[in-house]
Amino acid sequence: MILCFSLSMPGVSSWNGKWSGEGRLYAKVVNFGNSKKATEKAQGILDRGYYSHSFGDGWTAGISVARVTPQEARKIRAKSKGFYGYDWMVDSIRFDGEIIAPSKKDV
Repeated sequence: MILCFSLSMPGVSSWNGKWSGEGRLYAKVVNFGNSKKATEKAQGILDRGYYSHSFGDGWTAGISVARVTPQEARKIRAKSKGFYGYDWMVDSIRFDGEIIAPSKKDV
């Protein structure tokens, strides 16, 4: 199963109320594989569908999750501008089931 994680910034605390990444695609495609365990893990993430993380300073990141085909995955990878440095959020969703800031994992 292949999932696409798409980043948005629904909570913006900039001087002009805008995110500099607005209008660009920030997406990460992850192939979970086809084993029963991997498919169940991916389906659990997909069932929730949306994750958010508050940075505590007025900024909030949102990550939408969707299942994609291999053809769609190739197109997304080609168009994506990366993940704006927030790849750790996708890793946290994958391994923790939620977004946990790296600084909170060590506590």
